[in-house]
Amino acid sequence: MTRFWKDTVPNFLRDFRRMLPGVVVSLIVVAVILYFVDLRQTFAAIAAANYAILLVVTFLGLLWLMLRAVVWRTLLRNRASYRDVFLTLMEGYLLNAFLPFRLGEIGRAFLLSRKSDMKFGEILPTIIIERVADLAFSAAIFVASVPFVVGASGAGRIGFVVGGAVVVGLVAMYLLARNRQWALGVFHRFSLRWPAINNLGGSFLEAFFNGLEVLTDPGLFVRFFVLMALNWGMAIIQYFLIARAFFPQTTVIWGMFLLGASAFGGAIPSLPGGVGTLEGAIAGALTLLSGDQSTALAVALASRVLNYLYSGVFGLYGLSQEGQTVSGIYQQLMKFQSKGAETASESDSTQE
Repeated sequence: MTRFWKDTVPNFLRDFRRMLPGVVVSLIVVAVILYFVDLRQTFAAIAAANYAILLVVTFLGLLWLMLRAVVWRTLLRNRASYRDVFLTLMEGYLLNAFLPFRLGEIGRAFLLSRKSDMKFGEILPTIIIERVADLAFSAAIFVASVPFVVGASGAGRIGFVVGGAVVVGLVAMYLLARNRQWALGVFHRFSLRWPAINNLGGSFLEAFFNGLEVLTDPGLFVRFFVLMALNWGMAIIQYFLIARAFFPQTTVIWGMFLLGASAFGGAIPSLPGGVGTLEGAIAGALTLLSGDQSTALAVALASRVLNYLYSGVFGLYGLSQEGQTVSGIYQQLMKFQSKGAETASESDSTQE
């Protein structure tokens, strides 16, 4: 505990200004939830839930995570063992639950680079592609469900906007992967004044473009797309069942709308782990569907508990096997980022 306070708190305080917008958003959402929700009814709904269904949801959630590891390993072109990929994935989810700025995504690339022969720069684009695909699927699912939800027609615009941005992003990454030599040449021409940046950035970009090669391999991309579609199909079933455990009238459309809303809610700036915003998105979507905000919050809290259960058990196991802690990884990530910044600074000083 002493080590945690000594190593971690100073970094959180130093980054507080960057965290402040997310903190404010989370606190506002939590305040709104507490104002409108009757917590006694929420706890009563939790006590009355169908725990047999929740047990099935727990099992399906584990299968979902196992398949998600296969999805990521496909993007990595099977260059790391399934065990390393699965545990690193869970470690990343654990880091996202407790660290700011979604450092778990950077942490995944950082940790896996130490367990495999892949470079950090090769792993990072696979995570970016995975996240962009997540946005595409969540937007499509959300847009498909909106017409069936009374009072949510205007929300469909969010899905179309996100979907459009995702398409542009994928096209841009594809063009970079197809024209990597041109892109590298442009970078080197513009960075000649700063040798350190030219050398370091060029090496990183080469590895980064290697990671983007999945977009130019039709067979690999189709396999990734099919696995991702199956993964999101399982997620729809999960959200349908977790809502069904509290609302017997739940339909598959409810599961789709809930999944899309939670995906966007988790992307809003907030405290680590989407505290407040994720609950607000799930509870808000279910309130729109059912009119019962107290029971809707019970569903959101159940989802939160399951997320912490998976990442806590497997993420902590993975870190313990490597002799690491959440605070220790945070310190290493901060040093990793600082090293890059110092290199750029030294290059600027040399030029002056």
